[in-house]
Amino acid sequence: MSYREYVIAAYAVFAAVLAWDYIAARLDIARQLRAARRLAARRDSRAAADMRELQR
Repeated sequence: MSYREYVIAAYAVFAAVLAWDYIAARLDIARQLRAARRLAARRDSRAAADMRELQR
């Protein structure tokens, strides 16, 4: 392998890792947002159920 091929391979690996880091962060943020929305929906549902019980 010549020096030029080594440099090209190194830049390719760097670009792949950089892309993976960006994609993984976006996926993690989306997963956490979904979890937070589900938790908020459960809390709202529970609060609404408690209010119905109190009104009876």
